[in-house]
Amino acid sequence: MPIRQMKDNSEQHLVIKNHLQNTMNPIQRTPKTAQNGKGPPAGHEPHNTKQSHNHTSPPTKNKGRRRGRGGRKSDQGAVCMRPSSRHCTVAQKPVNPGSADILAATSNGSIQNDHNLSGMEMGFPTSSKSLIFASRPGFGQVGTKCIVKANHFFAELPDKDLNQYDVTITPEVTSRTMNRAIMAELVKLYKGSVLGMRLPAYDGRKSLYTAGEFPFSWKEFSVKLVDEDDGINGPKREREYKVVVKFVARANMHHLGQFLAGKRADAPQEALQILDIVLRELSTKRYCPIGRSFFSPDIRAPQRLGDGLESWCGFYQSIRPTQMGLSLNIDMASAAFIEPLPVIEFVAQLLGKDLLSRPLSDSDRVKIKKALRGVKVEVTHRGNVRRKYRVSGLTSQPTRELVFPVDDNSTMKSIVEYFQEMYGFTIQHTHLPCLQVGNQRKANYLPMEACKIVEGQRYTKRLNERQITALLKVTCQRPRDREHDILQTVQHNAYNQDPYAKEFGVKISEKLASVEARILPAPWLKYHETGKEKDCLPQVGQWNMMNKKMINGMTVSRWACINFSRSVQESVARGFCNELAQMCQVSGMEFNPEPVIPIYSARPELVEKALKHVYNATMNKTKGKELELLLAILPDNNGSLYGDLKRICETDLGLISQCCLTKHVFKISKQYLANVALKINVKTGGRNTVLLDAISCRIPLVSDIPTIIFGADVTHPENGEDSSPSIAAVVASQDWPEVTKYAGLVCAQAHRQELIQDLYKTWQDPVRGTVSGGMIRDLLVSFRKATGQKPLRIIFYRDGVSEGQFYQVLLYELDAIRKACASLEPNYQPPVTFIVVQKRHHTRLFANSHRDRSSTDKSGNILPGTVVDSKICHPMEFDFYLCSHAGIQGTSRPAHYHVLWDENNFTADGIQSLTNNLCYTYARCTRSVSVVPPAYYAHLAAFRARFYMEPEMQENGLNSCSNGQAKGTRAVGESGVRPLPALKENVKRVMFYC
Repeated sequence: MPIRQMKDNSEQHLVIKNHLQNTMNPIQRTPKTAQNGKGPPAGHEPHNTKQSHNHTSPPTKNKGRRRGRGGRKSDQGAVCMRPSSRHCTVAQKPVNPGSADILAATSNGSIQNDHNLSGMEMGFPTSSKSLIFASRPGFGQVGTKCIVKANHFFAELPDKDLNQYDVTITPEVTSRTMNRAIMAELVKLYKGSVLGMRLPAYDGRKSLYTAGEFPFSWKEFSVKLVDEDDGINGPKREREYKVVVKFVARANMHHLGQFLAGKRADAPQEALQILDIVLRELSTKRYCPIGRSFFSPDIRAPQRLGDGLESWCGFYQSIRPTQMGLSLNIDMASAAFIEPLPVIEFVAQLLGKDLLSRPLSDSDRVKIKKALRGVKVEVTHRGNVRRKYRVSGLTSQPTRELVFPVDDNSTMKSIVEYFQEMYGFTIQHTHLPCLQVGNQRKANYLPMEACKIVEGQRYTKRLNERQITALLKVTCQRPRDREHDILQTVQHNAYNQDPYAKEFGVKISEKLASVEARILPAPWLKYHETGKEKDCLPQVGQWNMMNKKMINGMTVSRWACINFSRSVQESVARGFCNELAQMCQVSGMEFNPEPVIPIYSARPELVEKALKHVYNATMNKTKGKELELLLAILPDNNGSLYGDLKRICETDLGLISQCCLTKHVFKISKQYLANVALKINVKTGGRNTVLLDAISCRIPLVSDIPTIIFGADVTHPENGEDSSPSIAAVVASQDWPEVTKYAGLVCAQAHRQELIQDLYKTWQDPVRGTVSGGMIRDLLVSFRKATGQKPLRIIFYRDGVSEGQFYQVLLYELDAIRKACASLEPNYQPPVTFIVVQKRHHTRLFANSHRDRSSTDKSGNILPGTVVDSKICHPMEFDFYLCSHAGIQGTSRPAHYHVLWDENNFTADGIQSLTNNLCYTYARCTRSVSVVPPAYYAHLAAFRARFYMEPEMQENGLNSCSNGQAKGTRAVGESGVRPLPALKENVKRVMFYC
């Protein structure tokens, strides 16, 4: 993915601010929070002492940590802050009494500089080669120590030279399967002679790898193969291929050994890639390879998913560098495959009706064509001859009407006659269309009843709800069962008997890695003083609202209800609204029991008209005062209704809405009502709970100075959507020291673009000239307006980034953060900590003993708060696995946090505890969540923004920028960008609460 060119102009503010050092900024410190479960910590007021980080790693671990990134100043300029009424104060050095407030808001909403922070500027690396990720500052010590097992298997390093050869096949072949068949034949023919008894591993494309050298550096081979997928007429042809094998390079195994020992920072990717291919070679021959996973119907019996699909079980495999050395990560996997049925049976399942008696409608044809295009079929009307073809389309006419020329005199013959005369095959169902195979220039016809779907084709299109539910049932395994299947897979694969592993000298352990872990304590939560329980210590990642009141309960005086469900009578809807209003009151809100207008019933297809009617009717009734809340009752299966309602409310009318499904209206549950009340409170601007340590100013590197916490994510279109835009979302905390309330912005950008384009942007205004904007800048300004403070520290949680994109994302997005800050005020460069959050990994942690109930939650998973930063983590870099949530069903997946950049000097304990504690502040439920909330909210915001795209925009795949009204100066901004509808101001703070 290309990175934006860094231009040398006035807009480039690539500077690294000198770190806020503890000695220069003494802060208030309080004793450590009590965590013994016996009661809340005594005394909530901070004491004035020097800063101290509890459980800090030895200082020597931090020294030299920024090597290669430039030095620091030994002193820091004074920070001038406006006096605040907040109970967390910032200790400062004396400043010039005449200095003005920093970042004073101007009347037009922009920010001007009245006082400069002194700081050291230094060049930021402009390429990945000069960039070094944050190194591990030490290991965490906080928490109860325990042992867990991980699905990592130690791999012994080979002591042989690994060599890479380039492979060129002529004529060129695009199929990996065919490439592999050619190379397998080559090895079979020449291994004992020209290849010098070497058994090479092949990547299926251009590279061949050996342990030791071939007796040649360049050689051309001739290989003959029978083409199984030859044309429809005539005998199969034998094709000859020329294969040129040429020596390229030798992998540096010493480099890999040094890297694993923590003596080198750069990972030798080529050596790791070779070992990964070697260990995949045998499985590639045995199973169906999809990405990094392997599937087979023999691993476990396939389960039907409906509509002609079935689930295949398999396993994921990847070699990884870890602190314990090389590790083979093995996990169970499942995927949807097309069931190898006769085509007529597949189509009958797809349409859910009998094909044999009734003709197909136009919509049936479209559905069949979409489902079968690109699918491989084999013929069944020729006995043992099972030629395979790829479906390119469907005939518009039934089989009985299809004719084609059989000679140069344009003598025509029907398909029915041809199959009868040529193969003695009588086509029974002539009312059905034929499959078109081959290309459009020379398409051939095959009757549906003469074809069967070839086994082993993964289904890559979108699954429906029923299929997703069925697939989840297959994939959802209890931890004990998953561990058992993983061990069985390793034993069945028998890596130590693998001829390729033996050839290359790789040995794999058959035991799960035992890893030292710690269980971090849950944080104390603060509720309102008027409730019976003012503080709460969650137990096993959960708590409830009994005897508690929201710490900041909001008032809802003006609300209305719209009912789109025909089965819900007005009396039922009224009763539900009454129950919900009571629950809101009990939970600490002030909620008017009476709506502004009577409950309005409407048809789902008239959603826009109905919403505007309710909006106008309530505005008239309240004499221009807007609704504070709109309740909407939806059918259980509501199609596009939910998305349409949210789009209209949030981009057109500016209404805060809460949707409830019919099934919950009929079956009123106290737990459901309590959860809805939590959502309503935060949507209307309240807080449900806050961390006790936050309001007591006891969170290291958050409570000492104004700190803003960002979350960012990019969601991409589903497979098969080739032109739809990707959606980027950024949220940021809007309160300090509580760090509980967030505001969010969304932006559509180029298809499959992972770098967030609108973090910072500039555009030309005819009056003002060059204008700065973007999501980071807007959220920094919003924080300043909300808190009266300027962020002096930035913590940025970035979701959805794969390891291969770390460098690009950090370079581009940290640069954007720098520019956004500098555009607000010269030399304004608050220190940044940039953390990537990953959930799409395959590391799983299991209790050391499944029988020990004290070490697991009710679902059999490891306890919430379990953190691992050793053995299976990176040899040098600052990463950790954190399982912050209690499992419900299946095996919990810990989140993987990788600190790529850290100018705030977090200790391992500091960032791990902060991340774990934040997971208890998620507003929508009384459970700790699996991903840190700012990243979670960003994901929800990006998902929500797909509803904002107009239907024709989604179909056409037009890219767009949100929120900023003018187009940016970057290439993406100039490519006919169509903006997303602008969010109403009152929605930006709540749209991700859903």
